Amino acid sequence: MELRRYDRLAVAYSGGVDSAYLAWEAHQVLGANMLAVIADSPSLPRTHLAFAISFAEEHGIPLRVVQTAEMDSEAYRRNDSARCFHCKDELFRTMARVLRETGITTMAYGRNRDDSGDFRPGQRAAAQHHAVAPLNDAGLGKVEIRALAQAAGLSVWDRPASACLSSRLEYGRPVTVEALRQVEEAEEALLALGFRQLRVRHHGEVARVELERGELQQALSLDMLARITAAVKAAGFTFVALDTEGYRSGSMNAILPLSALLGVHAA
Repeated sequence: MELRRYDRLAVAYSGGVDSAYLAWEAHQVLGANMLAVIADSPSLPRTHLAFAISFAEEHGIPLRVVQTAEMDSEAYRRNDSARCFHCKDELFRTMARVLRETGITTMAYGRNRDDSGDFRPGQRAAAQHHAVAPLNDAGLGKVEIRALAQAAGLSVWDRPASACLSSRLEYGRPVTVEALRQVEEAEEALLALGFRQLRVRHHGEVARVELERGELQQALSLDMLARITAAVKAAGFTFVALDTEGYRSGSMNAILPLSALLGVHAA
């Protein structure tokens, strides 16, 4: 990555593999002339925030935790196909204020080569705010980034893929603090049962549990099914469904009309 072209750089940081590797590499190249910025809001699990802070502290990465206010936006809360745009628009607006305060000239985010083939309205927000994507520019995909992180001895290299809690809510279901809490509590309970890569999809009274296909066998005993059911119901769901297709990123997008996937949906 040609990070030296940036005099000073602020990295949108979540603690996930992509943004953590980018922040680490930027710190290796730019030192104190970079800043990792993590957005704290109800859509960020508390364990993810704690990990992100710990990782930055471990590697001496300058970090600022900022509060974002996407929950104040009706356009975000209504949870249509443009939700991610409004979330990232708020993130980059907040980061722009950090840039003005610090004199940093450029903001970056963790988009990589593989993200180009998925439905990601947040990339439109990034473009509007002139955020750069060094991982993508270097042609790096998820496999290469994990390999580079492992070679650098970074504990994040095999961290499960993550996304904001709002992505678990079916489109059209309003984003509320209570709904996000339900998802967070249910997922943390399943992690405590020993599952690793998972999603709890919020369909009102029904929680649709996606487990990585390699972990499905672990769930298929009467005892474990009972434990999964109890754990998820304790978070406030009435019914629990185990998705036999297993975990897949962006599964909620399957119900979107073609016009939304093509970006025709108005912001």
